This record gives sequence, C-alpha cells and structure tokens, in this order.
Amino acid sequence: MSLTTVIRNIRTKQKIKFNPPDRPTAVWTGKDLLDGKPVTALTIIFQTSGCRWNNCTMCGYVYDSARLPPSHEDLMKQFEHAMARCKDEEFILKIFTSGSFLDDSEIGPSTRIEMLSRLRENDRVKKVIAETRPEYVTDEKLSEVREALGKRFEVAIGLETSNDMIRKDCINKGFSFSDFTGASEVARRNNVTVKAYLMQKPPFLSEGIAMNDMINSINDAAPFARTISMNLCNVQKGTLVDEMFERGDYRPPWLWSAVEALKVGKELAPGTVIMSDPVGAGSMRGPHNCGKCDDDVAEAIRIFSVTQDTAVFKNLDCDCKELWKKVVELEDFTFGAPLVK
Repeated sequence: MSLTTVIRNIRTKQKIKFNPPDRPTAVWTGKDLLDGKPVTALTIIFQTSGCRWNNCTMCGYVYDSARLPPSHEDLMKQFEHAMARCKDEEFILKIFTSGSFLDDSEIGPSTRIEMLSRLRENDRVKKVIAETRPEYVTDEKLSEVREALGKRFEVAIGLETSNDMIRKDCINKGFSFSDFTGASEVARRNNVTVKAYLMQKPPFLSEGIAMNDMINSINDAAPFARTISMNLCNVQKGTLVDEMFERGDYRPPWLWSAVEALKVGKELAPGTVIMSDPVGAGSMRGPHNCGKCDDDVAEAIRIFSVTQDTAVFKNLDCDCKELWKKVVELEDFTFGAPLVK
C-alpha cells in the first residue's frame, strides 16, 4: 500500500468543518522582518477549495477548506474582512490558502488580480508574501502578479527538506528539490524573492537525523531563498502523524534541536534570514522539552527570528538538555521510535 493511499484512507474518516464562505479560515498579526527591521505582519488564511495535492503526512489544513468552492464575491469579502483587522501604518501581508495562491483552481485569475490591484493602491502594504507550490511559479503567473501588484512580492514554497528521499518517503510532498530550485530561478528572472519553508522532524526520522537534515537543508536552500522559515512539526488532527502519535510512534521535535539547527544554520548561511515560530511549543502535540524550560526556549527562538542574533541562545540551560543529548545519540538504534515523550 502506498503512502498516498494510507493518507487518503485517513482523510475519508475526517469531516470538513463548516465556516461561513465569506470569512477567511484565520487572520492574525505578528512580526516579520522588512529590510532587517521588525515590522507588523498580517497573515490571512483564505478559505478556498484547498490544496490540489493534499497528500502530505503531517498536514491537517485540508479540514479547514471550504465545503464548496467559494465564489469571487466570497473571496473578496474574505479579503476585505482580513484587511480591516490591521490598523498599523505599514505592514507585510502574508497570504496562505493551505494550498497555492497561484493555483487558478483555488484563486481564480480575476480574483487574484483584483486583490493584488487593491494592495497596490494601499500604501500601508509594503510587501506581499504568498504561499504556493513550485509548479505554479511560472513566468506568466509572476508577470501577471508584478503588473497587478506593483510592489515587492515573495513566493513562499513548502520545500520541507532538501533531501528528495525524505520529502518523498516521510512527507509525500509530490515534488523534488530540482522543482524548487527551478521555481527559484523563475522567480529571480522576474525580480521576485523566495521564502523556503523547512520542516523540523517529519515522521520516520530519529531526533538526530531530523536535526542534521534541517541543518543540511538550510545550507542547501540558502542560495535559492532570501528567507528560510523553519517549521517545527506539530501533531495535527486527521493526519498520519496524528495516528503515529496516538500509538506512541512519534514525538514532536525537542526545542533544543531547533536551537541547535538555528545556531548552526545561521553560521552556515549568515546572509540568509532564518526564522521560526514554534507553534504549540510546550504541549505534548507540539515541539517541547521537559516542560520546565519550554517557555524560555520558545521565546528565545521567537526573539532570534526578529533579531537574527544567536546570542539569545547563549544562557539557555536546563537539566533536560543532557537527556536531549542522549536522545540524539541513541535514538538511531530504535529506528526513529521515540525514547521519551
């Protein structure tokens, strides 16, 4: 049985929850870097028909998709609702669809152009970042975007890892590293920057192998991406990772592993912005250490993301750090099965 078949069988057991079609799945504000300085970032997750691939082992965002494809009017109301949430004088806009903003089956060309044209007229918006799979990064699409937007645009691609075997056999992503580098070259040709999302500890990997894969991936992706976002895997309902977690076969990454990957990754790629938002940190279903030091370590990771200064990690310590080192040393002998919860 293929990994895709297993994931699709899991999907059939889940229900897509109802959300009003004229409201986005989620909207929030946070911080990002613009020209090296922290600035407000408004994040929108549009409620669309969802990702066309929809076969990744750790992704539960499909259950936030619309039951029926939203109309142009619905999507524009989602856009207006989200934009009204930010009152800052200037901000970055981050667009997600839990799929691909450049996929016409999720966001139609006329809808996309109207959104971008409105953003062009909004002087508060200094930069737009949009999530997409690499197959939708074409000269035609980027030319369309640049003409409509008229300001800085960045494509955010969920590369996850530079290792094709891990991406295929652990994540089931459906594209190769060469697809990512090809999309990056198309972006560069069109004066569009690239953000690469990497995944810390997909299933089937030991703590040490996952940490080293993240370090290698940062080094490999840096020549093609101006920004790298390190996502720490958390356990989302209705996924293969969720089923493994419930059986005791998966543990989210240690926060110490994230700190080590950020420190070494920044040393290897000093000119690349490397960021991480440890979602769910401190919970059993999110990245965690022992429980006592989780808040401090997670906050240090957030501070590093807006300062790029690894000195914030210098004084972090806890009794559990020695246990983490032993896990990294010994977990390969259990073929990736977690040694501790």
